[in-house]
Amino acid sequence: MSAIRLLVLGAVRQHGRAHGYQVRNDLEFWGAHEWSNAKPGSIYHALKQMAKQGLLLAHEVAPSTVGGPPRVEYEITDRGTEEFRTLLREALVSYDQQMDMISAAIGFIVDLPRAEAVTLLKQRITGLEQWRASVTEYYIPEQGPGQLGHIGEIMNMWVHSADSEAAWTRGLIDRIEGGAYTFADEGEPFVGILAEDEPNPFGTGPHPTDLR
Repeated sequence: MSAIRLLVLGAVRQHGRAHGYQVRNDLEFWGAHEWSNAKPGSIYHALKQMAKQGLLLAHEVAPSTVGGPPRVEYEITDRGTEEFRTLLREALVSYDQQMDMISAAIGFIVDLPRAEAVTLLKQRITGLEQWRASVTEYYIPEQGPGQLGHIGEIMNMWVHSADSEAAWTRGLIDRIEGGAYTFADEGEPFVGILAEDEPNPFGTGPHPTDLR
């Protein structure tokens, strides 16, 4: 799975229509440039590729204020919305993906109904428990990593990772079941996007080619 696809589709969907710099600005506002591959080049490439794939619809609007070709605004299609939800659900369940996938998924979790989000997170815990069990077929945590020499530190890291991710996921489930946040079936969820003229306190600043 690709975090950049989920992030870009989700950002465009939240705006309704957005040009590349708006998407980049939002993802930097969320810090995604630090914990994912959501760099400017990757964002613009993803927008163009997903437009070719029919997941986004490209609209040429007013010419760029710095000259050059008209600015392109993107709008998510029905196929794009379906792809977004598929990626979101898969990322919430999967336990063996890079951290950027679950980070992106948590950023859009309120786009799902509350009950579905809880169900998917519980499936994630089941996967983590099964993964931990497969590791402990060869490694006994109580005996410490020394039982396998320094290679045991690898198994030790995996077990600790599984335990910590499961504990965090259970905490999130508790908060959601306790009524935290507004989900898709309950009204208007929180949307962390910036207005077009709103300064981004975490942004790296525009480049003339970004304003298209």
